[in-house]
Amino acid sequence: MPRPANLLMFVGESHNRALVGAYGNEAMHTPVLDGLASRGALFRNSYCTSPICVPSRASLATGLYPHQSRYWENSLALDGCTATWMKRARQAGVEVAGIGKFHFRNSEDDNGFSEEIAGMHIAEGVGELIGLLRGSDEEPVRGGLWDLYTRRTGVGEETAYQAYDRKITGHTIDWLKARAARRGGDRPWALCVHYVSAHAPYTVPQELFDLYPLDRVPMAVQFRPGDRPEHPAVRHLRHILGQPDAIEEDLLRRLAACYCATITHLDRQIGVVLAALAEAGFADSTRVIYTADHGYSHGNHFILGLFNLYEHSVGVPLIMAGPDIPAGRRVGQIASHVDLFPTLLEGLGVAPTDDDRGLPGISLWPALAGREAERLGFAEYHALGSRNGAFMLREGNDKLIYHVGMPAQVFDLAKDPQETRDLVAEGSGHGRAVELERRLRTIVDPEAADRQAKADQRARAAELGGAAAILERRGGFVYSPPPGEDWRKI
Repeated sequence: MPRPANLLMFVGESHNRALVGAYGNEAMHTPVLDGLASRGALFRNSYCTSPICVPSRASLATGLYPHQSRYWENSLALDGCTATWMKRARQAGVEVAGIGKFHFRNSEDDNGFSEEIAGMHIAEGVGELIGLLRGSDEEPVRGGLWDLYTRRTGVGEETAYQAYDRKITGHTIDWLKARAARRGGDRPWALCVHYVSAHAPYTVPQELFDLYPLDRVPMAVQFRPGDRPEHPAVRHLRHILGQPDAIEEDLLRRLAACYCATITHLDRQIGVVLAALAEAGFADSTRVIYTADHGYSHGNHFILGLFNLYEHSVGVPLIMAGPDIPAGRRVGQIASHVDLFPTLLEGLGVAPTDDDRGLPGISLWPALAGREAERLGFAEYHALGSRNGAFMLREGNDKLIYHVGMPAQVFDLAKDPQETRDLVAEGSGHGRAVELERRLRTIVDPEAADRQAKADQRARAAELGGAAAILERRGGFVYSPPPGEDWRKI
């Protein structure tokens, strides 16, 4: 059992697990995260539950998969009605503060924090909305996303998101100083710091851009015509994202460089906070955790963005360091965001309730101690650009992507870590697809979840006046604004 200790939890945005130096990527400039991994533990096979902000962040808080919580996409957000690990900790007497991007419904709901500072939530409490129309003939093409990922990529002044990151850092330092001034009590505290980088737009200062020479950036795979996958779900996603038939390699390299530069910006913000943690005298009594809400593709499989179940979009970093965490530990066990609910509470010395015992996650403390378990990896997607629900099931190195009403995909991640060979499409993976589908159905009925998601989305769309009203209200929506800004002006 770990000793109760303070918790400082960082959550990044859109951070592909492969783009961290400590995960083996020598091109990345992430010295702070690399240092955190060297003095703690790194989970090599960690996953979000859904590759889009709101469902993923809801899972981080509730320990539930989207089909259990029914927070399906970016307008159906955590609304104070579901238990969170923050509520459990607060009820046990732990001070739990939150700073930054949570992407819940709003700050007026009881999300579980004792104090919420500079909170960023879904726009106007209703969110993106257009995802409610997904899978129907009324779902519009989102050409603004292509513009966001390409035309706003390059060297320039820092974005409103990067400026917001600095405000988050400033608020965090102020909180640590204030907490140090009133040091005392026998209960640990928890501080959740959620940054908005590395979300687009990818406009970065020259100094950060120069860290990533274009001939050395991590280059996308399978982006050229004739080489890219043409699975019907992937084709539909590209269509909804408004992608053209081809993209210039120079643009992809520039996008990769700017995306990586934004990750370095994020790494630096974390470094500033860790320095403040030490200055406040909390370094030896605080566990530090870093993860991200989901990943991002800078062109792999000719996808710009996320919204899919390839590794670049569902694989996230998970690094833990501090009291009772062995230095230099590399954990091979599959881990999920739903595992953080029991893991964080155990680390804070909070006992689970009877309701918590039915959650799908498991504590990661045995794995940290070297007792790794055989584990299935699972994620799902029911949002923007998905005609039907999609589900990921990983067992060992075999990975299934099950698409309701479309062919399955199977990959061998040991031989093909970048998922360039769909074994079902090649004709050799059908048997393994059947076996993995059987395991998937022990977790969820894919067709039933797809029906429920669509029913919930259609009901919410009807509440808001139907497709025409949604398109009029949110037709130009691209991404959520920082606090105090209007989404129409970003």
